[in-house]
Amino acid sequence: MSDIYQHFRKDEEPFIDQALEWKRIVAEQYRLKLTDFLDPREQVILTSVIGQSDEVKLDFFGGVPEAERKRAVLYPEYAEPSAEDYQLQAYEVLYPEKFASIEHRKLLGSLMGIGLKRQKFGDLIFAGGTWQFICSEEVADFVFSQLTHIGRVKVSLEKIPLLKLKVPEQDVEIRDDTVSSLRLDTICSAVSRQSRQKAHVLVKNGLVKVNWKVIEDPSYSLAEGDMLSVRGFGRFKLKNIDGKTKKGKWRLSFEKQK
Repeated sequence: MSDIYQHFRKDEEPFIDQALEWKRIVAEQYRLKLTDFLDPREQVILTSVIGQSDEVKLDFFGGVPEAERKRAVLYPEYAEPSAEDYQLQAYEVLYPEKFASIEHRKLLGSLMGIGLKRQKFGDLIFAGGTWQFICSEEVADFVFSQLTHIGRVKVSLEKIPLLKLKVPEQDVEIRDDTVSSLRLDTICSAVSRQSRQKAHVLVKNGLVKVNWKVIEDPSYSLAEGDMLSVRGFGRFKLKNIDGKTKKGKWRLSFEKQK
């Protein structure tokens, strides 16, 4: 099983260890294991760790099928998880829309400001002029009582069933490209359509995030499922790495979120 580490980055080893421990618990104790919300890259890693196991099965759910961040349920082969097993609570944010506006970063910042980690929250959804978000059921009451302001805007929360979540229209552009390496500056150059030298500067100046973390190392290697955010150029998901061309370049496909 230790061979699995060679397929992933050094900084991902703690998550792999956690995933292996979840798998062991389910296999030995014959019970469901529910995780916090996982980002797309963590979902890829967990899927790889579980693999084609006959003992332990795996499913993801984030409130709506299109969710980016999802909780995972690991379960014995004889079990079948239901929507209730994911323990999700959805909220709609109520505020004077005619006199104030709320941005994604301010909503996220306010949620972090009440003292909970990002893994307790799923997607933040803006659709039809309304903000909604999903959180873990175990922190739902705390969030309800503590989130009273987003920036300077006074807000209140309304519990809503998952069925009332508004799914925003998926406005993405699929791009295919070839790159000389999987280095962060090389892929930033491809997605931003500028020179590698300029992309290198963006990375060094802290303007690039991988999986919501600022990465300032231009040589950092990207992997399938990574979310890439480049200040001024948008967000991209590295959807597929399709091997190499005859000239030794990597074939990639990625989604640009408009």
